[in-house]
Amino acid sequence: MPDDARATDLDREMRSELRTLSAVNAETVARYLVQVGRLLDLDPELAYANAMAAQRRAGRVAVVREITGLAAYRTGRYAEALAEFRAAKRLSGSVHLLPLMADAERGLGRPERALELAAGAEAKRLSTAERVEMTIVVSGARRDLGQLDAAVVALQTPELKQERSPWWPRLAYAYADALDAAGRSEDARGWLARAAAADAEGETDAADRLAELEGIGEVIDLGDLEPDDTEH
Repeated sequence: MPDDARATDLDREMRSELRTLSAVNAETVARYLVQVGRLLDLDPELAYANAMAAQRRAGRVAVVREITGLAAYRTGRYAEALAEFRAAKRLSGSVHLLPLMADAERGLGRPERALELAAGAEAKRLSTAERVEMTIVVSGARRDLGQLDAAVVALQTPELKQERSPWWPRLAYAYADALDAAGRSEDARGWLARAAAADAEGETDAADRLAELEGIGEVIDLGDLEPDDTEH
């Protein structure tokens, strides 16, 4: 573990959940979790290794199980991710992991179970942002089942009109993706353009997808070609 991975770099709320551990163990676990956060996008496998190291030391702490599940999810270990998410949910009593649990079911080739989770009573307790994520998962599950029109309809919720919301670019992108899969490419272009314009943080590849749909290929720099490759 790098020396600059400090326990104090961990989110304060997460650190508070580690208070049930001894001081020394809590610091070690916190440093592992800091490393997970650093590595999740850069090296998911190494992030997963750090998460497992934390889990072995603090398996009864909800946030540790949640982060371990997220690391497993990001590396395609969907069965393991689902088990970790279930453990975190059991320990915390929170339902906020339901969208990830449903998507892990999709990863395991069980879209019907994803739909069951989305339709369950606990899903009614999701926040608006979490409900949007679940809606995106539901649309994906419908596509898994070959129900392309239903995948489009699933995303036609009141939230689709809330363009100022931080989660809206992801929802608009998912809607465009569903439209494209259903063969409605013109509508998909319009929604991709709107998603790209709203996605200031670059959470999606809406701009790239839009260029792809419009048939804009890669621009070639003639200066990089050999002399014989250019016309005179």
